Amino acid sequence: MTSSVLAVHMRGINKRFGAVAANADVELRVRAGTVHGLVGENGAGKSTLMSVLYGFYQADSGAIEVFGKPVTIRNADDAIRHGVGMVHQHFMLVDTLTALENVMLGAEPHWLLKKSDSTVRSRLTTLMQATGLIVALDIPVSDLPVGDRQRLEILKALYRGAKILILDEPTAVLTPQETQHLFGVLTTLREQGTTIVLITHKLKEVMALCDDVTVMRAGRVVQDLAIRDASIEGLAESMVGRKVHMGRVEGLSSAPGEVVLQARDIAVRDSLKVPRLKSVSLTLRAGEMVGVAGVSGNGQSELLDVLSGLLRPESGSLAVCGQTFSAAAWLDPLTARGLGVAHVPEDRHARALVMDFAAWESAVLGYEGQAQYGSHGWMDHHRMRSATTVMMERFDVRPRDPDLLSSKFSGGNQQKFVLARELGQTPKVLLVGQPTRGVDIGAIEFIYSQLRTMRDAGCAVLVVSSELDEILALSDRVIVMNQGQIAGELAVADCTEAGLGLLMTGGGQ
Repeated sequence: MTSSVLAVHMRGINKRFGAVAANADVELRVRAGTVHGLVGENGAGKSTLMSVLYGFYQADSGAIEVFGKPVTIRNADDAIRHGVGMVHQHFMLVDTLTALENVMLGAEPHWLLKKSDSTVRSRLTTLMQATGLIVALDIPVSDLPVGDRQRLEILKALYRGAKILILDEPTAVLTPQETQHLFGVLTTLREQGTTIVLITHKLKEVMALCDDVTVMRAGRVVQDLAIRDASIEGLAESMVGRKVHMGRVEGLSSAPGEVVLQARDIAVRDSLKVPRLKSVSLTLRAGEMVGVAGVSGNGQSELLDVLSGLLRPESGSLAVCGQTFSAAAWLDPLTARGLGVAHVPEDRHARALVMDFAAWESAVLGYEGQAQYGSHGWMDHHRMRSATTVMMERFDVRPRDPDLLSSKFSGGNQQKFVLARELGQTPKVLLVGQPTRGVDIGAIEFIYSQLRTMRDAGCAVLVVSSELDEILALSDRVIVMNQGQIAGELAVADCTEAGLGLLMTGGGQ
């Protein structure tokens, strides 16, 4: 149901944050009844532009037209009134409320809640049947699978009358099967006349789903074209301003060496006594990269915590770099670092950086007692700053200011910073959680290169990632986790996305 009518026309949009021009004279045209891809590196300005359209920000200058009519969008209420809805990457749901209550919240049609319940339920049932967005309405959101939560967010926007739907990284936490289902839903919505703007870094999805695509770089639109005229390679080059290589690099520098880490029958229960790991065993060898695939929440996080010494299991054993540990006397993080085990946590804000610390302080976290950073029990701040400057140069961290607060760096630069700290210790075992979460395509290429370099130098690398493309690009061997257990283990040559997706959901062997 595509047409030449513009659902959105943003002209001359300028938005500055201090000295930074987030949007510079941006023009965006989105045809009605199409799926329009919006891509670019971190800091390219795409999220700022959509935040202006949805009313989170006010443009410094420029104009917006929705379906040919000039509009003023001061806040989200204005956006919704003009038919613009947005589904955020981090879901905006209240976990303790049911799906139905989440949709009703703030949009109750009647002051009597019982009457509102009946009215909203009837409208939602009709909407679910029309769109294929089926969600159990009376289950608390905390009990819904990730895919259902996302469907609920889309239902919320459609219930409020959205004719233009902005989706921010919608497949970041979905399995391949859930992604295909979402694509089917979005295709149905497009056929019914809904206009969709898709913010994503997954160019393969842009090519598969979108009708048109806009590429932004450094706050400006650098390319705007129909998808039939686009290619993954061309879009990637437009995003970063140079050619990039993201795919699998075939072959090892040498065959995997000796076993450096072996975990046996690891079992973990959480504070509510719910099993999180169930008799998990794995082996890591020097000079190989092992990927751990799985839908978030299936034990991968607990596995990283156990292997890095952050979490003691209730049973099991661990042999790492010549030492053996039991559940009664488990590895601790200080001992792990002393043995040559480095850890890049999944959540860099909560576990890898102190956001209020200067960069040079975050750069030595966990290693501040080493001789290179002081002597006789005294820390040498000058040495720490100098070492931080070297790290920044080697890993292209920008800006190269060791005194800048950790919180002031972009997500991609924060991640490179953490990698610089951990890889700089020349570890024997490297444990990496979600290495490129929230990272743009240029930084992804760099991070992949660094991980491969570590592997080829003889380090045993374990990578936990929710991105199957990433697992397939990096791994020599793949472990799939489901419900706290290893559901399968394959050489990467034997892996397919469909096969891994089945293992991730418990549907394959």
